[in-house]
Amino acid sequence: MAKRKKKTIEEYPYGICMVSVAPIRRKPDDRSEIVSQMLFGEQVEIIQKKGKNWLSIKCLWDDYPGWIDPKQIVRLTTKNHKALSANGQYALEVQNSILSDNRSQSILLGSTLPGFDGISFSLFGKKFVYYGQVIDPQQTVITTDIFIKIIKKFLYAPYLWGGRSPFGIDCSGYTQIVYKMCGYALPRDSNKQVDHGDTIAFIEEARLGDLAFFENKSGEIIHVGIVLDDQKIIHASGQVRIDKLDHFGIYNQEIRKYSHKLRVIKRILDLKQIKVEEKSAE
Repeated sequence: MAKRKKKTIEEYPYGICMVSVAPIRRKPDDRSEIVSQMLFGEQVEIIQKKGKNWLSIKCLWDDYPGWIDPKQIVRLTTKNHKALSANGQYALEVQNSILSDNRSQSILLGSTLPGFDGISFSLFGKKFVYYGQVIDPQQTVITTDIFIKIIKKFLYAPYLWGGRSPFGIDCSGYTQIVYKMCGYALPRDSNKQVDHGDTIAFIEEARLGDLAFFENKSGEIIHVGIVLDDQKIIHASGQVRIDKLDHFGIYNQEIRKYSHKLRVIKRILDLKQIKVEEKSAE
């Protein structure tokens, strides 16, 4: 029997996540800190291989580096990568299934469905059927109603350092995945997200969809959330929750004190100009 040819980085420099959610670790060790996550359909560039169990990668959606288990991706040639990147839509259900060959696999909110035609998509010659709601930021414009539906789908999701899914998410992972579904690529961490957008001078001028950033005693950006109407904010702190927001920061009514000190508010999205089909979120 002929030996299976090894896939070299030169021939297969990319990979696509084929599990529901996969950890990205700081070091090539199963005990290492999870710094981010991949969702189904997201792609990475492969930098190097270490042994049989680890690949050093860079996420293509935010250039974030880390280490992954190669068994959780399928390797891609440059040609495959470009073809799968050309047209992608995002799952708009907290959790739903894709069906293929009488096999069901769960995928999560924000997962990428490359080449989805409204019913199915194909990967590596295999057809996957998906009956859930989707959103296509390349074709449509998002209204405030749809934006609210997206952000509230994560409500009460538990806080998880490095998380990017409705089953565990951190503050910057939350803002990143929401903006991803609106067609805007944010960096992974809050201290990099703050470099985007236009500064809002007064909190009274803030509106739905703006990002509010918060600092520690050293003046470092350590937290981010999404501004709502009526001077409220939705953010991941313990869980995705809604709290009061004023010029001091976030006021947590449960503990009756401020939990985060406001540094700056930035406007990146103008919801009056972002297109999304109404039927996508009905």
